[in-house]
Amino acid sequence: MEIFGLEFDLSEIISTIVPVILELILLLIAFAIIKPVGSKAISKSMETMGAKKNLTPGRTNTLEKLSINVFSYTLIFILFIMLLGAVNIDIGPLLAGAGIIGLAVAFGAQNLVADVVTGFFLLLERQVEVDDYVTVGSYEGIVEEVGIRTTKVRGFDGTLHFVPNRLIEGVSNHSRGNMRALVDIGISYDDNIDEAMKVLQKIADRFKEDERFIEGPDVLGVQSIGSSDIVIRILGQTKNMEQWSVERDMRKAIKEALDEAGIDIPFPHQVNIYKNSEEKKEVAR
Repeated sequence: MEIFGLEFDLSEIISTIVPVILELILLLIAFAIIKPVGSKAISKSMETMGAKKNLTPGRTNTLEKLSINVFSYTLIFILFIMLLGAVNIDIGPLLAGAGIIGLAVAFGAQNLVADVVTGFFLLLERQVEVDDYVTVGSYEGIVEEVGIRTTKVRGFDGTLHFVPNRLIEGVSNHSRGNMRALVDIGISYDDNIDEAMKVLQKIADRFKEDERFIEGPDVLGVQSIGSSDIVIRILGQTKNMEQWSVERDMRKAIKEALDEAGIDIPFPHQVNIYKNSEEKKEVAR
């Protein structure tokens, strides 16, 4: 076969290229099979380890996702090396050069090193775990993944934040220990405070049977005196991440109980007084 004046042996080309293509395809198929199988095996192993060592679900999920990430990175590196070998690229000089290049890149990769080191201590000290409700810098939400380089935080509006570990200078973990359920209810100045507190305490006593509560709730008393209402506070301790649903249910029950008792929840009123020009003239006289 002749192309642009150059002669090519078609049979030789086919015998050379086809095996390489087949080897590349087999490597990619092997990668596509090994990755999900390996990830599933890691998940099963972590579940078994978590059950044996009585690890919390958050800790188990954190170690599981970290292990899967490390496994994926390692597998991709091995695939890359094998692909180079399949196309007859000498890996030895490449690896030797990579050492020199890596040394040069290391000076410019300080941020990456800081991410890895910070991520290591985050995992070692268990500052955050998967499914924790945290505040990290200006981000607030639920931790979805703690990696060696970044931490993923899902905001309550659905936004997924990728926070480099080096930027995590302080972590506020709201999921350690019991959570606080707090409800403030304002009543009118014309209503009887003691009667309102009795109604609220009945609601609080009813919610004490709710399994979401660890302690309370109880009516603490008058919290503040506003311009148009008297605020009474109810406080209790709940299980992690249950405080918001409990507060919503309590507000609904309190509103219904106050309506039944004839106690008003006031709202701001505005009174406007208008005077016409004639009245002003008469007053001036």
